[in-house]
Amino acid sequence: MIRLENISMTYPNGFMGLHPVSLEFLSGQFTVLIGTSGAGKSTLLRCLNFLNRPTTGRITVEDLGRLEPGRKLREHRRRTAMIFQQHQLIGRHTALQNVLVGSVGFHKTLRGLWPLPASDQKLALACLERVGLLNKAFERADKLSGGQQQRVGIARALVQQPRLILADEPVASLDPATASGILSLLHSICKEDGIPAVVSLHQVELAKRFADRVVGLSLGRVVYDGDAAGLCDKTLDDIYSCAALAA
Repeated sequence: MIRLENISMTYPNGFMGLHPVSLEFLSGQFTVLIGTSGAGKSTLLRCLNFLNRPTTGRITVEDLGRLEPGRKLREHRRRTAMIFQQHQLIGRHTALQNVLVGSVGFHKTLRGLWPLPASDQKLALACLERVGLLNKAFERADKLSGGQQQRVGIARALVQQPRLILADEPVASLDPATASGILSLLHSICKEDGIPAVVSLHQVELAKRFADRVVGLSLGRVVYDGDAAGLCDKTLDDIYSCAALAA
């Protein structure tokens, strides 16, 4: 469980990306954030692991307590996996080498001067097999399709053995069929392993299909927090129309 209490985020230029919000994200829950570009989805998501350090409020994590810079935050980040829109892979490295990046946090800095142990490589291969890419383990990442690259990103996240997965527009650059397949894979893994996930999406239909819970944001404010069944036309108007009028 991770709890946000009156979290807000103001950027250095004075823009308020997120107005004060209080939310809880529960174990085993697949939460989808929806809203227009600039609504605050990425800001909220990145506050959860302090990639954006909140301007106000507090974040509390079960068994760690309040997050603050230092040991607790390092431990929280180590066990929080991040999946990105643009995959963030090293193109000249193999799929296996990219997945192994996810295990670096388990080792001291100097350990990186030597090859990672066989146990890490075995785990990385198992994660690639789980996402259906064991046969691509030794291919360069830049030779893979967009969907395959995102599967490598998911495998890299799994190597961390995470207790929380954050995904920032993970299917925005993919065609609809591939996007649905990637979300289905991520959803099934999270459910099988009991890993809570917070995923930002533009595609409302994917949110309706996969989310246990939907958080709708508009102009940096939470305007909806409920299940996917509650996404009626009026609710969607509340999420999307205010931002359109402001633009």
